[in-house]
Amino acid sequence: MTIKESELILNPDGSIYHLNLKPENIAHTILLVGDQNRVEKISKHFDHIEFKTQKREFKTHTGTYKGKRITVLSTGIGPDNVDIVLNELDALVNIDFKTRQVKESLTKLDIIRIGTSGSLQENIPVDAFVLSTHGLDLNGLLRSYQIDHIANPEIEKTFIQHANWSSHKATPVVICGSETLEKKLESDLTHKGLTATAGGFYGPQGRVLRLDIQDPNLNAKMDNFNFNGVVISNFEMETSAIYGLSKLLGHDALSLNAIIANRANGTFSKNPLAAIEKLISYTLNKLVE
Repeated sequence: MTIKESELILNPDGSIYHLNLKPENIAHTILLVGDQNRVEKISKHFDHIEFKTQKREFKTHTGTYKGKRITVLSTGIGPDNVDIVLNELDALVNIDFKTRQVKESLTKLDIIRIGTSGSLQENIPVDAFVLSTHGLDLNGLLRSYQIDHIANPEIEKTFIQHANWSSHKATPVVICGSETLEKKLESDLTHKGLTATAGGFYGPQGRVLRLDIQDPNLNAKMDNFNFNGVVISNFEMETSAIYGLSKLLGHDALSLNAIIANRANGTFSKNPLAAIEKLISYTLNKLVE
């Protein structure tokens, strides 16, 4: 089937619409960051940078670190941006732009998020690293796709009952991360848990300024959720979308977060920039071990 121009949009130079990338511009190991200013914080460690581009909040550097070719790309904030990034990254390696046909032989990417988030557990302190074994989609993005074969209904049902989840909100989805990348990136420095992904920063994450929220007790419910030892470790805005779309498209994905706030005890990192710098160095070195 030929993919229509309205569905796969290319720029006049042949690059894909939002990311402004051509297939040769990316490596098969992709580091995703939210903040575009964090791209340089990673690429400054590279042996050399072979390619740079930016369009809107999507900034890309491709180069090598200790001989390993790596692309670092900023997604901006939120699952809606992740939907753009994951679909376009996959198109770059698995769709022939000239024929607009899906390639017969598909390419698998390794996709690692290096982010920041807040911990929901008192025993995961600020400046710690969280490795997400699962992503809990609370924002509804993945419901736009056929996801039954990658979901985890037992965990989902338990969470819905535990949280007394409103039927007016999108039904939560739980997606596992890549076991292959988990084994590669885990260590004594990483805490493990289920990462909840919200569709916004304020109300969707239980923050109250001037607006009343649908469930003021949601964070407390998430704090004490436990499914056979799996607890909700942290709350952010990207992981479940990365996990769900990667799994649907056949890629390996894992999310690592530097904890800069602990919502359980109200603390915030004294030096969040140092915490993310440590996570960057940790991730790069684990990838080349």
